[in-house]
Amino acid sequence: MQALAQATARHDTRRANIAEPDLELVAVPRDGSFKVWSHGYPYRTVRWHFHPEYEIHLITATTGKFFVGDHIGNFEPRNLVMMGSNLPHNWVSNVPQGEQVDERCLVLQFDSGFVARAIAAFPEFKRVEPLLDASRWGLLFSPETGAAAEPIMREMLDAQGLRRIVLFIELFDLLAQGAEPVKLASAAYRADPTRYAETRINHVLSFIDKNLSQELRESELAELAGQSVSAFSRYFRRHTGVPFVQYVNRLRINFACQLLMSGELNITDICYRVGFNNLSNFNRQFLLLKEMSPSRWRAYQQLNAASRNESAEAPRTQTQEAIG
Repeated sequence: MQALAQATARHDTRRANIAEPDLELVAVPRDGSFKVWSHGYPYRTVRWHFHPEYEIHLITATTGKFFVGDHIGNFEPRNLVMMGSNLPHNWVSNVPQGEQVDERCLVLQFDSGFVARAIAAFPEFKRVEPLLDASRWGLLFSPETGAAAEPIMREMLDAQGLRRIVLFIELFDLLAQGAEPVKLASAAYRADPTRYAETRINHVLSFIDKNLSQELRESELAELAGQSVSAFSRYFRRHTGVPFVQYVNRLRINFACQLLMSGELNITDICYRVGFNNLSNFNRQFLLLKEMSPSRWRAYQQLNAASRNESAEAPRTQTQEAIG
């Protein structure tokens, strides 16, 4: 019995030393069905993490080690992996200390609800269900598929309107028709978001997300995490890559951009809706992150929308003139 107890204690100690993944909050645009973006290296989201959304991750530069569930492998450009809901993952590049890579990868993220609606609307889309089911273990596609996916995902970065959906379908058609992908995590591996969410940082991030429009004090969040303010400050920065105030401001400014695009609220109302308590601070933080004022940002978005409308009308006008 004593030997068994000692063995159990050693097992618990080893398990405690394995870092639990952090929860990443994926901000899918409110006027979009999915999120497409790119980032360099080092970058604040490069850490062992998980999220409820599916993810397709394409390496465009650097080599290194990648971790998906209980799988560890080597990666290089054209490394294309699809992860299912809540599957922990991370890519660590071999980049010398102090060097910066402007673009390391392209990332597509979407939730299960969007895919379910797509399958319900288009029966042909059911063809991707085996990929979605298998992605719970992570799927590694061939380098040839990765190379073919890059121009599609790169165009998705700036695509607007229906073109985004066309490219999404084109990407999945490529994945479904390509060589059979390799499952990464072991057959016995199961993602356990309930256990991950028990970590202090994930309690804190969830609280911030749910209370973004309310006043958030670092001292209160430290109390929620059961830490002193100084210890919490170090802990939060280690897990998110940025100080607490900067993290909250980024979320609030991103939310403000979504409200500015909708055009339904004036800037003062948006300021208070996203959690700032005075307009001057809101304008200052917006300028810091977006390099322009909220009013100019909205004006540029309106100009962009008007340009798209004019482009849509141009062929019709030219045709009418030719007929006349």
